[in-house]
Amino acid sequence: MAVFSVFQTTFLLALLSLRTLQSEVLSEPLPWAPESLKVSINSTHQCLHLQWSVHNLAYHQELKMVFQIEISRIKTSNVIWVENYSTTVKGNQLLHWSWESQLPLECAKHFIRMRSAVDDATTPEQRFWSNWSSWEEVDVQNSLGHEPLFVFPKDKLVEEGSNVTICYVSRSQQNNISCYLEGVRMQGQQLDPNVSMFNLHNVAFIRETGTNIYCKVDRGDDIKGIVLFVSKILEEPKDFSCETRDFQTLSCTWDPGRDTGLLKQLPQSYTLFESFSGKKTLCKHKSWCNWQVAPESQEMYNFTLTAENYLRKRSVHILFNLTHRVHPMAPFNVLFKDVSVTNATMTWKVHSTGNYYTLLCQVELYGEGKVIQKHNVSVKVNGELVLSGLEPDTEYSAQVRCANANHFWKWSEWTRQNFTTVEAAPSEAPDVWRNVKSVQGYCVVTLFWKPLSRLQANGEILFYNIVVEDPDRPSGLQLLSVPAPANRTELTLDQRSYQIHVTANNSVGTSPASVLVVSGDPGDEVEEERVKGTEDGFSLSWKPQPGNITGYVVEWCDRPRDPLCDLQWKHLGPNTTSTVISSDAFRPGVRYNFRIYGISTEMVPYLLEKKTGYSQELAPSDNPRVVMSNLTSHSFTLSWKDYSTESQPSFIQGYHVYLKSKAGQCHPGSEKAVLSDDSVCCKYKIDDPKQKTFVVGNLQPESFYEFLVTPYSAVGEGPHGAFTKVTTPDEYSPMLIRIILPMIFCILLIMILCYLKSQWMKEKCYPDIPDPYKSSVLSLIKSKENPRLTIMNIKDCVPDTIEVVNKHEGTGKSPTEPEAAKPTYLYLLPAEESYSGPGPCICFENFTYNQAASDSASCGHVPGPTKAPSQLGLLTSSENLLTALEKNCMNSLEEIPAGESSLNYVSQVASPVSGDKSSLPTNPPQPELCSEYKMQMAIPLGLAAPSSSGSSSLSSITLLDEGEHYH
Repeated sequence: MAVFSVFQTTFLLALLSLRTLQSEVLSEPLPWAPESLKVSINSTHQCLHLQWSVHNLAYHQELKMVFQIEISRIKTSNVIWVENYSTTVKGNQLLHWSWESQLPLECAKHFIRMRSAVDDATTPEQRFWSNWSSWEEVDVQNSLGHEPLFVFPKDKLVEEGSNVTICYVSRSQQNNISCYLEGVRMQGQQLDPNVSMFNLHNVAFIRETGTNIYCKVDRGDDIKGIVLFVSKILEEPKDFSCETRDFQTLSCTWDPGRDTGLLKQLPQSYTLFESFSGKKTLCKHKSWCNWQVAPESQEMYNFTLTAENYLRKRSVHILFNLTHRVHPMAPFNVLFKDVSVTNATMTWKVHSTGNYYTLLCQVELYGEGKVIQKHNVSVKVNGELVLSGLEPDTEYSAQVRCANANHFWKWSEWTRQNFTTVEAAPSEAPDVWRNVKSVQGYCVVTLFWKPLSRLQANGEILFYNIVVEDPDRPSGLQLLSVPAPANRTELTLDQRSYQIHVTANNSVGTSPASVLVVSGDPGDEVEEERVKGTEDGFSLSWKPQPGNITGYVVEWCDRPRDPLCDLQWKHLGPNTTSTVISSDAFRPGVRYNFRIYGISTEMVPYLLEKKTGYSQELAPSDNPRVVMSNLTSHSFTLSWKDYSTESQPSFIQGYHVYLKSKAGQCHPGSEKAVLSDDSVCCKYKIDDPKQKTFVVGNLQPESFYEFLVTPYSAVGEGPHGAFTKVTTPDEYSPMLIRIILPMIFCILLIMILCYLKSQWMKEKCYPDIPDPYKSSVLSLIKSKENPRLTIMNIKDCVPDTIEVVNKHEGTGKSPTEPEAAKPTYLYLLPAEESYSGPGPCICFENFTYNQAASDSASCGHVPGPTKAPSQLGLLTSSENLLTALEKNCMNSLEEIPAGESSLNYVSQVASPVSGDKSSLPTNPPQPELCSEYKMQMAIPLGLAAPSSSGSSSLSSITLLDEGEHYH
């Protein structure tokens, strides 16, 4: 045991000595350790660039060394990156290495150190790592400035789908900061009290101008932001291909794919590299590039196309033989020769590709826009082809292209040329029809023909020849030429039969003739049948005709409402008894009339059937204009005779008469109906469309009614428009009208007669009262004070006479036996000294007051009585007379029996002194006491006593006998 213990102790001491020796050796620095380490920053690309050197190397010495690099963040113990960098080191060489940081360098401190080891076979003993270099600190925050907030990285460029780290740096720890991506708040991670970072995963392309990211202080106005440019991924070029057209230039093309979206911020380039020749060219275009063929006639080519931008690089390869990628140029100098009615020879030339190459050319012939012939021709220099089976006067288009016949790659472009064959005489007769009308004993024939088709015309139709032949007079031919493009003409013939020939003519010849026979015989009338149209047209059928018949013709108008109607027709064979008539001109709601004719062997058409119908019936569009007549207290009549049923959009089957009344009762023959406005009325139905009058009966006198007439068909009735109002009269109104109208007529006739005889009626019934101003009596009075006085004063009124109309003698005669009283006149003479005897007496009688006075002849120029004073006594003063009258007039009147006396009105008026009407003053003075008509009184004769007082004038009075009264 003691020996073992001694041996164990000795072994441990030896091992300890060996370890100590090894530690001393390793602690010594290697002679080729990295020195002069420098770190620089590229903020744009967020990169750290390292630069160092290795000393103690001879000038020509080279060693293969490994450098281990460590990078720490925030603190040295937080190592985030370790990488071994191998390279060959030469003496006094500066070494470089770069590292891109995912976290912006401005967001945290970074520390870098390295060590080295020799990895060279020439020095196997130097396999140990050197000591670490000292830590190099990189702190970008110190150079940011004094702003309160920063956001990084700025204007970073990444690809779509990448991961990006964003951070902000705040100068204050108290601020609460939020960051947003396109307005959406982001959740981050805090690195230290002033720095937070945000990891964005799989970023997407939003717009060419970039993605907006910003941070702001929640309780402040500070806001900072950046733009993150996200690029679409650069795609690999597609359909990369190269070809030659002349064996001198290769043209390479490709599809670049979609754009990255950031062409301004991230330009991309395309490079073409050929591996056999080792040549490389930078393409100027993004989708094609030209390559010059080597003069030594290189046949095999191996191209590499590289698409590259700052973020990515893509490449494609192609290997080919030049002779297999020949794309010929288009043929040229295409010509046509020996062009006839049905044939043409086509020639062309091709570009030379060498004596050993043959081209295959393809020719296509087009007619009316579609391919009608195809041909393949082998060509070396010139090509030629004969085209046959053509139509006269037809325009054709021929095109040719070529390709390599030995190794087909691509067809050349087409070369096209047009040509037209020559004309020929028309091959078909015109399709002719007619319309015959009888006008004033003549037959007016309108000929119609359809233009020949291009294939039938064989050229441009210049005119149409029309020959009218009378079979009974072969020599009497009529020739008419109608220039094209007219398609109708009009002939006036007599009632005999004529044979008409129509031909079409072009510059080469004449077409076969169309023959038609017309006559003035209209033939037998046939009944019209109704036919129903569909979307496909009208299906017509008719009975087959016995005997010899050459065909049928169906006639109709495409626009029947137009004056010219656009006549159409269709020729059918003799074995056809049905057809479908269709036209793009057919419209719903329009009635179309069809006539079916048979054509005899003598070419005479005769009418077989008539049919009418609508392609689609519509409800009637308007109501008839109704006229009301025969209005009585119990009925009235409605009529609409001007209403045309043929112009309606459907077959009219009858009419509905709607009647509204306040009572709301419907009589037999009608039924209640509810209108669209929920009003209730009575409806009368007329089943005969030809009946256009209707009597509405069973009405009440002096009642209010409303009516409306609408047509109806199989698809509906006319519109429910405004109702017409009517009020029935009372039962006696007609009788009163029969009486009152004649009376009014008679009264009007009498009034007209009276108006025409108004002067005569006035003279006979109510003559004019004399005008005192126009009286000539004033000319007899001479006023001393005023010789120009024109109006008499009361003192100037001189009574000329007193007429005794009736005198009661008191003889005892009965009042019932009156004696015809003869007027007695009392003459009052003026009391002037110059008065020498009887003078003239003038009186004016108004017969309107007393017709008897006109019979007494009591007025006129009467000589004065011989014994006037003995009869009445002389009244020398009108004042005394008036005084006496005032006292005794009323008493005397009471004594006069009623009805025993009458008064003849006698009036005396003033007259101008001169008697001349023209001498009247313009404004005569108004009389104060004497009026135009003087006082009339009934005066008893006993009161007429002389007066002692004198006066130069007398008042005009009327004196009556006792017992008489005045009116």
